[in-house]
Amino acid sequence: MPGLYNSPMSQQTIAVAMSGGVDSSTVAAMLCAEGHNVIGLTMQLWNQRRLAGHEGMPESVQGRCCSLDDVYDARRVAETIGIPYYVVNHEERFERDVVRPFVEEYLSGRTPIPCSLCNNHLKFDQLLVVARQIGADRVATGHYAQVTLDDETGRWLLKRPVDKSKDQTYFLFGLTQEQLSRTMFPLGGMTKPEVRELARKHALVIAEKPDSQEICFVPGGDYKKFLDAYLAEQGEPPLETPGEMVTTDGRVIGEHTGIHNFTVGQRKGLGVATGSPLYVLQIKGDTRQVIVGNDEDLYSRTLKTHRNNLISVAELRAPMRVSVKIRHRHQPAPAVIESTGPDQILVTFDEAQRAITPGQAAVFYDGDVVVGGGWIEVSG
Repeated sequence: MPGLYNSPMSQQTIAVAMSGGVDSSTVAAMLCAEGHNVIGLTMQLWNQRRLAGHEGMPESVQGRCCSLDDVYDARRVAETIGIPYYVVNHEERFERDVVRPFVEEYLSGRTPIPCSLCNNHLKFDQLLVVARQIGADRVATGHYAQVTLDDETGRWLLKRPVDKSKDQTYFLFGLTQEQLSRTMFPLGGMTKPEVRELARKHALVIAEKPDSQEICFVPGGDYKKFLDAYLAEQGEPPLETPGEMVTTDGRVIGEHTGIHNFTVGQRKGLGVATGSPLYVLQIKGDTRQVIVGNDEDLYSRTLKTHRNNLISVAELRAPMRVSVKIRHRHQPAPAVIESTGPDQILVTFDEAQRAITPGQAAVFYDGDVVVGGGWIEVSG
């Protein structure tokens, strides 16, 4: 495969963020094969055994990104391809900027995205700091995305990858122009099968390693057990967020055990029985009420975002037609975005969308180009 980053600069010093998986390991191998000076970096973000077996948490920590086994695998790959390798500890900041907000969002009735928080507030920010310290020109990761420079506007663009089934741009909407200017996504033009084949070609021991599927700090994927265990470990009282189950017309039809047990669109586990299926429509953190209704009540044409980051444009001077994703697996839907105040964007969809969820991200696309995105504050 031809070098993706051969340039007049010739050899560059590139810090590769190595998670121990096949994607980042292949990035390190391919850049090394292209003649670059590659340095492997792994960010130690969470003690994977910290809550294992505590308060009903599973003992096993298998199948999760950034585990101790992943650090071992990343080190083995670095030895195989002959590059220096370092582990950088950022556990304290990860807990402050990702884990604690994750807990607080659930307690406020919102549904957080820890991977976006991690990318936006920790990984790329700190990777670039470390890269500068070790003399690296750029940082490369195994994310499926593409970055290019728009010669007309002078802005760096974040674009969807060739393999749409692996598209990770939804989690990267918070990257700044400075970060994009020094970041490489070498897998953006490849499919996952091609990446695995390249890993085999380079004789990497992780070529057949399965992809991680879970939130790295939630063993077993049960966030409710994690919340209980984490608060107990911190010496904080157990979750006490019970309240009323209320219909759209204001009728109280039951009690619930805690708002952290629910998310918008949920049907099962509501604890009430009626003649027709009920769904969670809204979670009110201030009153601890869970508003329920029919499936058709889940649809809305508008939402508002805050803590926005624009990439392809510097500002929204006029309404702009885009496609918008309201969750990672959501098919981008046609909409118009417009600025309605300082750090506030109104999204109006052509057709109503189901289960717009506060705490999730809304990411704006112009074709394959990421216009920007923000955190969903409220749906209309």
